[in-house]
Amino acid sequence: MSTVTVIGSFTDDELCAHAIEALRDASIMDFSTFSPIPSHRIEHALGRSRSPVRWIALAGGILGVLAGLAITIGTTYEWRLNAGGRPLLSWPPFIVITFEMMILLGGIFSFFGVLFLAGLPALEANRGYRARFSADRFGLVVRCDDGQSARVESMLKEAGAEEVLCDAA
Repeated sequence: MSTVTVIGSFTDDELCAHAIEALRDASIMDFSTFSPIPSHRIEHALGRSRSPVRWIALAGGILGVLAGLAITIGTTYEWRLNAGGRPLLSWPPFIVITFEMMILLGGIFSFFGVLFLAGLPALEANRGYRARFSADRFGLVVRCDDGQSARVESMLKEAGAEEVLCDAA
């Protein structure tokens, strides 16, 4: 059984969101969407939860705090630098290094987290992508078996697709 790509083009995001909901109701989950603008309707139709990037950034920030404290406390005990007769563990100078490490590692973790979660860099082109999907149309590309292609085509047409194309792999 071969895989078929069904490509639907929609004039607005509401119709595309209805098509996504119809596909999800039919338990067809192997599809990609393309839109010229960010759309909350499509995001809600996809049913994805919130991005975990915030938790990755938090983990990086906490790791940065721990690294900053380890560096400052470790170097203080290792080198025994006593400046002006103050206690070895003087917190005010440690706060600056700790804060900077928190920001640095939080930013690095966020950057690589976004790259990882977005699947970047994309090493292969998106199958079924059309240039119109970046200009003025919303696109829905569904990968399915030969037996399901007629059903998927009718679902996209019923949802209001302006154009439905079938591309055999």
